[in-house]
Amino acid sequence: MDHGTEAEALKALLDWQAELGADLPIGEAPVNRYADPVDPMRPAQAAPASPAATAVPIAAPQVDPVAEAQAMADAAADLPALREAMESFTHCDLKLGSTQLVFSDGVPGARVMIVGEAPGREEDQQGKPFVGRAGQLLDRMLAAIGLDRQAGDPDRAVYISNILPWRPPQNRTPTPEEIAMLGPFIRRHVDLAAPEVLVLMGNVACQGMLGKKGISRLRGTWGEAAGRPALPMFHPAYLLRNPAAKREAWADLLALRARLNG
Repeated sequence: MDHGTEAEALKALLDWQAELGADLPIGEAPVNRYADPVDPMRPAQAAPASPAATAVPIAAPQVDPVAEAQAMADAAADLPALREAMESFTHCDLKLGSTQLVFSDGVPGARVMIVGEAPGREEDQQGKPFVGRAGQLLDRMLAAIGLDRQAGDPDRAVYISNILPWRPPQNRTPTPEEIAMLGPFIRRHVDLAAPEVLVLMGNVACQGMLGKKGISRLRGTWGEAAGRPALPMFHPAYLLRNPAAKREAWADLLALRARLNG
């Protein structure tokens, strides 16, 4: 193709595009045709930084769940107020998977307060501690030394609670973080219930109240928790799995009765 024919073909193509309505050529770089025309005699100014680019990020405040639990527990003046504080505590995920809070059973002001580990399935459903098979065994153990959670006489009555008020999934063992987080509530619970002696049922109760584990080594030896004499004992659920340990449990019950008879 000679130059004349090529030029005529290009002109014809441009004429055809003009008839279609094209009035501007399109380059490879985008052009903002709404922007103010640039004055070549005026020096360019840097665009102001956006607020998002200049703002200093503010870190979210760190919440200490143990400190918050301690403050809420300290503010509770009586047992109903403590229960309300525990209901409103939002930092323990166990609450999300539980049916309800398991607070206590028995008679407040009883000489003996039993501290267990955590609610199981039956406790979660009924809202009371120690109501399943382990609870039935506990009632028989207490009756053997003249105690009853429903007794009207404070000298024969018992008061019962747990380290954790919500059921762990699949009845798993509570974690050290959960025990520490909810520790202020059970310690305040003991203060408000004001028992004469504590019975700590199982490893978790000993860990939460004594800061120690190893129930086989601790059981039967009086210690001190929350300013009160405390007797570690095997958990009734352990006794159901290991009937041979009932001998040691009976010795511990006799030690409890001797202490009460003082």
